[in-house]
Amino acid sequence: MSRSPSLPDRPTLDLDPESPPRERLEALKSHYVDILSVHRELQAQLDRVTSRREDLQEEVDSLQRENETLKTASLYLATVEDRTESDEVIVKQHGNNQEVLTEVSGELAERLEMGDRVAINDSFAVQQILDDETDARAQAMEIQESPDVTYADIGGLDDEIREVQEAVEDPLTQPERFEKVGVEPPSGVLLHGPPGTGKTMLAKAVANQTDATFIKMAGSELVRKFIGEGSRMVRDLFELAAEREPSIIFIDEIDAVAAKRTDSKTSGDAEVQRTMMQLLSEMDGFEDRGEVRLMAATNRFDMLDRAILRPGRFDRLIEVPEPTREARAEILRIHTQSMNIAADVDFDRLARETEGFNGAQLESLSTEAGMFAIRDDRETVEMADFRDAVEKLETAAEGDSPAYTAYIQ
Repeated sequence: MSRSPSLPDRPTLDLDPESPPRERLEALKSHYVDILSVHRELQAQLDRVTSRREDLQEEVDSLQRENETLKTASLYLATVEDRTESDEVIVKQHGNNQEVLTEVSGELAERLEMGDRVAINDSFAVQQILDDETDARAQAMEIQESPDVTYADIGGLDDEIREVQEAVEDPLTQPERFEKVGVEPPSGVLLHGPPGTGKTMLAKAVANQTDATFIKMAGSELVRKFIGEGSRMVRDLFELAAEREPSIIFIDEIDAVAAKRTDSKTSGDAEVQRTMMQLLSEMDGFEDRGEVRLMAATNRFDMLDRAILRPGRFDRLIEVPEPTREARAEILRIHTQSMNIAADVDFDRLARETEGFNGAQLESLSTEAGMFAIRDDRETVEMADFRDAVEKLETAAEGDSPAYTAYIQ
């Protein structure tokens, strides 16, 4: 509780009636100066109190509005499923999927269409029409306009790059070549292989080369809690790609939603399988997808359902293997091209000493070598720094660090 500010002492004037007029005038002047000083101090206190009162009034108004909001009945999301000839519609409430026939006022009835999102109250009466979910979809999916990764940033995957170019890039940049030959371009490309070998970088490089919209989504994001939510997300994914074409859909870790089907009766497994059915349906499609290319990646190829691997869905299954010795040397050169490297650094020798390292580990190796140089207050990275980095990463692997353990088929 704030305390009231103390008031200044009131100035007093004691005049001797017997004193000369000059002395009395000087006393009055001094008293007047004291009164002005007290007045200024009181005015400053009044200004501070007035400002504080205004702040408190704003806080009171805000709390009153919040209180009114809390006392207002909650509204629920629903979708208009159908409408009758009269001013009645069938709405399905989100979450419990309950369908209810309800009446709509004249003004809303004229604007309401099938598929609209609406807000309903406890009596299922439509209160307002909500905007479409386009913005929500865009936020849920990571959309990158022209990623900055190029083929020059990928080492040791020349054959894989050529296959991806033929299946994804050429249909977007040179569709006339396929028309002249009279063949349909591959409908999808699946990249599989150990972690850290450059599968995602391949997809980004293709998007960069084609100036296509790159829509990236993890397979686990398609798995939803409520029935039908995962399937709707899959439909939104392909609709968004059609709106942004030319576009590339890249589903990372697709094994999360396309694993082998089992006889499990749990609701969670059943919902995952329903989502996969929707994905298979969208991949087949009755209509031409246009300039929309589909790519996916997984490091658990053995877990995928056979239905998603058949021709017509993923026409090309491209394995992205662990880098060879020559590939490791090339990857090291790529990751160190912006570093100040000493003349004694031998990348071919380092490639022989890093047997079993994947691309991501080689990038980490380059960073660690640079850190050793910084620790010794040097501006160049020497061969000894790379050897120390190799030793550090191998020690981490022996300690079962999840970032550096070997990939197990």
